[in-house]
Amino acid sequence: MPRNKKQGIIFGIIMSYAMAYGMEIYNIAIKQGINLTAGGFSNMTNLVFWDALKEAAYMGLFVFIFSNLWGNRIGAACAARHCDPSKDNPYICQLLRQAGTVAIMCPTMSLVASILFNIILAGAPIYQLPAIWVGTFFKNFPMAFFWNMFAAAPFTHWIFGKLFPNNS
Repeated sequence: MPRNKKQGIIFGIIMSYAMAYGMEIYNIAIKQGINLTAGGFSNMTNLVFWDALKEAAYMGLFVFIFSNLWGNRIGAACAARHCDPSKDNPYICQLLRQAGTVAIMCPTMSLVASILFNIILAGAPIYQLPAIWVGTFFKNFPMAFFWNMFAAAPFTHWIFGKLFPNNS
């Protein structure tokens, strides 16, 4: 885990882009209707990964900004209400912090995506924003939770451990 501000920023950048890229793969595949075909997500093509990389380039910045403004703090506060690392298993406390952060960041990023992709780029009327936001959140939350728990966070911890091997 990060031990100073510089390491915290590096950790945050890796995590932000890992989350953004995974979520963009998921959302682009859905936008292309891949989930509705026989075989579902098994029918993805390499183009999905390229398109996701382009969108993750700027969405990762939004994730980084909003997670630093409130997502990480509120997620940590949620975990602290249920877990004390000095008394409880630190790994369980880490998982609770991740879950708390996803619970804050998923609605935040669903709102960002709803405004950007549906209102600004697709021209949906602004009065439809609440319904679009709720639908986007419902679609994204299960993926965000499991992607964070089983892919993005382990990947980020692994990369961070390679960059800063003395932090273990």
